Amino acid sequence: PEQRQQLQELSSMLLDDMELQNEMSQLSANMQAMFPGLGQGEGYEMQGENPMGFEQAMQTMKDLADLDRLEDLMNNPASPQQLAEADMDRVRDLLGDEVARSMDKLSKLVKEMEREGLIRQRDGKLEVTPRGMRQIGSKALRDIFSRLAKDKPGQHQQHRFGQGHERTYETKQYEYGDPFNLDLQRTIRNALRRGGQGTPVKLSADDFEVERTEHLTRSATVLMLDASYSMYRDDRWGPAKKVAVALQSLMSSQYPRDYLGILLFGHLAWEVKPDELMEATPPGMQGTNMHHAMATARRMLAGQSGNKQIIMITDGEPTAHITPHGDPWFTYFDGWDAQQLTVEATLREAMRCTKENITINTFMLDADQYLVRFVEQLTAMNGGRAFMTNAHDLGNYVMVDFLDHKRRTTRGGRGRRAS
Repeated sequence: PEQRQQLQELSSMLLDDMELQNEMSQLSANMQAMFPGLGQGEGYEMQGENPMGFEQAMQTMKDLADLDRLEDLMNNPASPQQLAEADMDRVRDLLGDEVARSMDKLSKLVKEMEREGLIRQRDGKLEVTPRGMRQIGSKALRDIFSRLAKDKPGQHQQHRFGQGHERTYETKQYEYGDPFNLDLQRTIRNALRRGGQGTPVKLSADDFEVERTEHLTRSATVLMLDASYSMYRDDRWGPAKKVAVALQSLMSSQYPRDYLGILLFGHLAWEVKPDELMEATPPGMQGTNMHHAMATARRMLAGQSGNKQIIMITDGEPTAHITPHGDPWFTYFDGWDAQQLTVEATLREAMRCTKENITINTFMLDADQYLVRFVEQLTAMNGGRAFMTNAHDLGNYVMVDFLDHKRRTTRGGRGRRAS
């Protein structure tokens, strides 16, 4: 009887353990449903002096998990429908009415963009279509030129441009074979000067004055964007990428015969295709490898005809180069002698560009003395131009200089260089 009693007690304990195990499994499943990241190394760090009860802690955990899911949805929506299916009441509870209204507007906007063919679904995420890229580029271009129009007189030279030719708005007497872009005001003035006041005004062939047009010379440009960590950290990356998008739009719409290549450079340099530009982000690695970027740009321009130039946008001096063994070397923390090796390697590559008639124009986003000193050496060697600007005005300077380069090369020669 005693053994029977012990067996019964053991059986009851096992049953209790099984029930407990079943309940624990159910609890685990419920917790996993509420907090998908639970048990996978994710958690929430709590701080504060007042302890929370179990129910309050569970509600807080649920709120945080919902916020995480909402953040994931906003960062990586798989489709417009997914945004539309978000629980707006829950969004309102967590973040307030204004955020809920904004998210509802965003959902409708994304649906409209998909209908218009500006975005599409691919590989489980939304991406910008070629048509969308053209729209973004056009908008970036309008933004830059609208800011130019608002600048004070004399601050920047402004240009107007048209398809297939560049209009200088200088005039000349009409000659047979000239495009008949009549300057009516000057033509009538010539007739009045010849025939005197009064009406009707009588015109003769000698009165016709037309706008002087210049046939475009093909050019090849590589835009080098500094993608080092500091560009992202100091909020310079967004404006720099906007310039790239705008320049791509300008080239494709106004100068389709021209070549534009885009390079990003950080620890290494790599080419970015136009359809990859919108999603291009700095890799977060240290290093400003102008040496590799210039060498890559030179190879990209080798097969191109016409006037060749590199437009470099950077916020720091070169801090990395490719060694004779073909490896990247970040020399910033390796002492002055190592840093000088990087500068010398970069200037040697700049000299190779110069010998191949490639002009290097530099836009500096920081007044760092080491960068300024390096750029002074670069411009003295290459004959390019250097500009000190900031992220806010970067687009103005790049566009004006690009169009000025087009005009000067059209008139013949490489033009006057200024540092």
